[in-house]
Amino acid sequence: MIRAYGDKKTHKKILKSRVALNRSMAGNVTLFIFMGICGMFMAIPLVFVVSNAFKPLDELFRYPPRLFPRHPSLDNFADLKVLMANSWVPFSRYILNTVIITGGGTLGHVIFASMAAYPLAKHDFPGRNLLFNIVVLSLMFTWQVTQVPNYLIISKLGINNTYWAVILPAFSYGLGLYLMKQFMEQIPDSIIESARLDGAGEYRIYWSIIMPNVKPAWLTLAVLQFQTMWGNTGSQFLRDEQLKPLQYALLQIVNSGPARQGAAAVVTLIIAAIPITFFIICQSSIIETMTTSGMKE
Repeated sequence: MIRAYGDKKTHKKILKSRVALNRSMAGNVTLFIFMGICGMFMAIPLVFVVSNAFKPLDELFRYPPRLFPRHPSLDNFADLKVLMANSWVPFSRYILNTVIITGGGTLGHVIFASMAAYPLAKHDFPGRNLLFNIVVLSLMFTWQVTQVPNYLIISKLGINNTYWAVILPAFSYGLGLYLMKQFMEQIPDSIIESARLDGAGEYRIYWSIIMPNVKPAWLTLAVLQFQTMWGNTGSQFLRDEQLKPLQYALLQIVNSGPARQGAAAVVTLIIAAIPITFFIICQSSIIETMTTSGMKE
């Protein structure tokens, strides 16, 4: 690029002139102020959740509510600790159940969605378009519509009141298959043909070529599925208290009445904090997904 424009000084002048032509300084300032105001409005609910966890009970019930606590306190955290310590099911058991359900549902969904998307994106076979149209059509149905059929299938399989009753339905969400197929179509067919000429099988191509090239897509899918599974209480399939996840125990505290609203505020913070933390870890890959979506060979 530098050679094309001559020496470095000429190159810098051309770049500055391009920046000046594209957007003025006043335009940049206006844009940043607008984005800052929008960001502040979007951050207010999260700030409110965090500040509520540190408010004493009298400030929680104050009307109109204040955004920040006047007398910050850790009493709500101590109240939640006492509540969980007195629970007849150990707190560590709820955490273990949540890790199994969330981890199993997220990992299984990413693997099954990507394996199903690969032949739809890179293989030509009869009925391919029909299958994909069925997947797209399934996106129109909410989970409440499939709640009864799911329960009947789980009961017929004989896995009701087990971890698998919550994990298995998570494998078949159509959104993951749709997302992975769209990204796999962007991979050039020449790369796959070269791998086949070198003797690579379909599983080797899928695992060593396809999956590394769609890493932003399956990371995004993992974030979405993690959020869904983290909020799953398993109340439809799990009857044994020993199998229920942390979300179920926390929601029982939230619904326990005005006297526990301090602990409920901490519970709300915990429920929101874990998916947000997972999103921050994968944030760069998700942004990459947004910027490369729609690109073709």
